[in-house]
Amino acid sequence: MGEKIRIKWVKSDINALWKHKRTLKALGLRRLNDVVEKAASPQVRGMAYSVRHLIEIEEVP
Repeated sequence: MGEKIRIKWVKSDINALWKHKRTLKALGLRRLNDVVEKAASPQVRGMAYSVRHLIEIEEVP
């Protein structure tokens, strides 16, 4: 089984760039304080890195 990361949306996207809003939606986050688990692929990590000021990332064993 592959590595996973848990992503939690912790800061509002009001006044954020439209690219960041679209990235949050692409990660599967629907509303503030929403949590998703994703495979830790380079693509997902890159998306999370681009909105790192709006989310918290945690490694899942």
